[in-house]
Amino acid sequence: MAAVMTAKHALGADEAKLLGELRALRRSQRAHAPDAHIPRLTLGQRVADQVAANMGSWRFIIIQSAVLVVWIALNLTAYVRHWDPYPFILLNLALSFQAAYAAPFIMMSQNRQQDIDRQQAANDYRVNVKAELEIELLHDKIDELRGKEVLALTQAVENLTNLLRKSEGGRGD
Repeated sequence: MAAVMTAKHALGADEAKLLGELRALRRSQRAHAPDAHIPRLTLGQRVADQVAANMGSWRFIIIQSAVLVVWIALNLTAYVRHWDPYPFILLNLALSFQAAYAAPFIMMSQNRQQDIDRQQAANDYRVNVKAELEIELLHDKIDELRGKEVLALTQAVENLTNLLRKSEGGRGD
């Protein structure tokens, strides 16, 4: 325990306090359920995430492309009444309407994801600081053990030297 106290003093008061806080934070996080820190999403957040996920998928792009091709083909051919003749003003209006409503949903989802990423980065930083302080403590403990080992070896060499001198002194008489 004295080695731990010595090593903590080697860190400095501020670093030892920070390490204690980080350890306590980690213990409290482990005490809670793994999903306890995940906030509940509001209806708006769920809708924004769903819209962003769907509009950013290949399925959406393929379906929208097919609808556009059918729309243009029907309005260029004589099979049906031309409800949106070239230059397709109604189609342009529909796509503008879609973009005007999709952009805020996508931005809300991105902003929420940014907040999550920022929180994860802050957690990563705390973990890195804690790891650095823990490694520094380990280095201090190893240095202390090495110092004790060198001291014990030095003492053993002195004892052996004294024994040799005594044995040589006893033979010379």
